Amino acid sequence: MTETTENTENTVVDTVDIIQILDMLPHRYPLLLVDRVKDIVLDKSATGIKNVTMNEPHFQGHFPNRPIMPGVMIVEAMAQTAAILVIKTLDSAGTQKNVLFMSIDNARFRAPVTPGDVLEIKVTKKHQRGPVWKFSGIVEVEGKKVAEADFAAMITD
Repeated sequence: MTETTENTENTVVDTVDIIQILDMLPHRYPLLLVDRVKDIVLDKSATGIKNVTMNEPHFQGHFPNRPIMPGVMIVEAMAQTAAILVIKTLDSAGTQKNVLFMSIDNARFRAPVTPGDVLEIKVTKKHQRGPVWKFSGIVEVEGKKVAEADFAAMITD
């Protein structure tokens, strides 16, 4: 279900559910790491939601006695949230594009993420030059920052 409203600046704000995410991204289990994206402000920002469960395959080996979500998976969730923002932004112009992860900088992991946590993945577009978009991301659990990073993606046909 997509809900559309307008904020005080008359910028479209959308929510994208899992069915729409499956239509927008090529990722599938076990590498689809976003369950919902909300608060989408086209060409600016979005917030992804990831429900972390013990059923995820990386917990079998990371770590058997203390399951902790690998940082690389958290970064991938940021990238997928940014991809939804890009696709929604470009879709409003009638285009169909792929979003390819290019680089990551300044990644910091502040606290472990464990089964039962709900990740709130906040991504903000910093700037765009041609097909390259740069973002910053902050991931929170219950209002506490658990990770952050700057990253870039290339938009392709």
